[in-house]
Amino acid sequence: MVHVRDAGIEDVEAIRDVFLACYEHDYPYQEFYDTHHLTKLVFSDDALMLVAEHEGKVVGTASVILEVGAYSDLVGEFGRLGVLPEARNLGLGKRLMQERLWRVRDRLHVGLIDGRVAHPFTQRIAEGHGFAVVGFAPLKMLLARRESLALLVQYFGDALALRRNHPRIIPEVYPIAHLATQHLGIPLDAIVDESEPAYPQGSDFDLQELTTSGYASLLRIERGRTRRREILGPTRLHYGYFKVRARKSRYLIARQRGGILGAVGLTIDPMEKVVRIFELISLNDEVIRFLLAAVERLCRTEWGTYFIEVDVSAHAPRMQRTLLELGFLPYGFVPALNFDEVERIDVVKMARLLGPLELDPFQLDERCQAMADVVLRGFQQRCIVPRVAEVVQQVPLFEGLNEEQVLRLAGCCSVRQFQTGDSVFARGDEGLEMHVVLAGSARVQAGESGKAVGSVGPGECLGEIAILNGTRHSATVVCQDPVETAVLTARDLHELVRQRPDIGIVLYRNVAIGLGQKLWRTGLARAEDQSSTDDLRDLA
Repeated sequence: MVHVRDAGIEDVEAIRDVFLACYEHDYPYQEFYDTHHLTKLVFSDDALMLVAEHEGKVVGTASVILEVGAYSDLVGEFGRLGVLPEARNLGLGKRLMQERLWRVRDRLHVGLIDGRVAHPFTQRIAEGHGFAVVGFAPLKMLLARRESLALLVQYFGDALALRRNHPRIIPEVYPIAHLATQHLGIPLDAIVDESEPAYPQGSDFDLQELTTSGYASLLRIERGRTRRREILGPTRLHYGYFKVRARKSRYLIARQRGGILGAVGLTIDPMEKVVRIFELISLNDEVIRFLLAAVERLCRTEWGTYFIEVDVSAHAPRMQRTLLELGFLPYGFVPALNFDEVERIDVVKMARLLGPLELDPFQLDERCQAMADVVLRGFQQRCIVPRVAEVVQQVPLFEGLNEEQVLRLAGCCSVRQFQTGDSVFARGDEGLEMHVVLAGSARVQAGESGKAVGSVGPGECLGEIAILNGTRHSATVVCQDPVETAVLTARDLHELVRQRPDIGIVLYRNVAIGLGQKLWRTGLARAEDQSSTDDLRDLA
């Protein structure tokens, strides 16, 4: 017979033993091996700690941390569920989950689960009890190795009734938001904002860590602290400086000519190598990007960080765009997560990976797999952006694009490999793709005879005329050795030009210049007959 009850001080050592049996010494929250910390959790009003008994022995435990958001957010985290290996066929996971839900239903608006995906156990229990998949965090948790997590949510009371309507999200967020709301069974009324620019680059600031001497100055700044909050989190500066420090938070401040223009709040977890940005306060636009870039730089150069996370208001497309340009990517969309004035607002969860995307083995159910596919596509693509951007900057077709425009263009590309003898495309194929050669060389063959008329190598384009004019290829391109290309599809190019006509103007101007140079280089002006000219018109 299984009995689930509140944990007492007499259960502390047994709870610790459950975590040791489940995770050995690899659990990232080392305090769960500390009997003193567990004792405080047992008596805390901010946590629910349960144990499951079987034949008089504690064989499982579970908890809910009731204040993972700000005080008014009413957000709780369902986690820390462990069952002794010898008791895993008794239905304890379901019993502990049912008991947790029943006990917190009147104390929370939002329940979150960061579920391990190394096995489907957590996913099955969570989704079987009403939680829905709204995100996938690649390599966020460090156990024996880095593991990915599925993000699941459930709502209580009036949470969704208080949701603010019509969030504004950038196009890169939309696929995740669509899946999340579909899994929740609620309509997605988001407005996709394609034109909102990122915050400008500002550099004429000094960076310092906040001490009590700067606290009063920051409290006088409203933007980001009490008004126009675009970054959200569990800690706020106006809770009090010493309260902030007690939660192991720190602030970096930007000064200019002695005055304080803004600050960014963050927490650093040295065990998991995770940094969370939870607040950004500013007097002007220029300081915003400076502070975010400073955190990213310090994470790379000084703190040894692997994963940077930030919750962004789904009503702040400019902040979403800025973070995207700084290398952050969306990995979750949680409706009604935070309380703001009189409404609950949707949140876009974004992250920056500073290590390799070496994915852990995982087992996903259908909905988790669908979310993982969407999220990982963005992260896998981001891994190639710096390399593609470096080559793209050398391509005459893209000459005149600034750094931001190059990164935006590179972010639309994928990478493809070809073997010796493979055709990149053939004469008569539809011009659906443009290739920028990253490595290797290829031979250009014209006409039905396949006469070689030239070759291309790293930094050169293939197919730009056909993709921009919507025509078919009039030449065949065959790899002379293994070739790697950055691929831009017609669909992605046209969507990019529609969203960013400033990029389109540069591309079409350069096409006109490049076509003239290509005609001269290949001697088309001296072609012997018109059919040969037609064949060579599009060497790519």
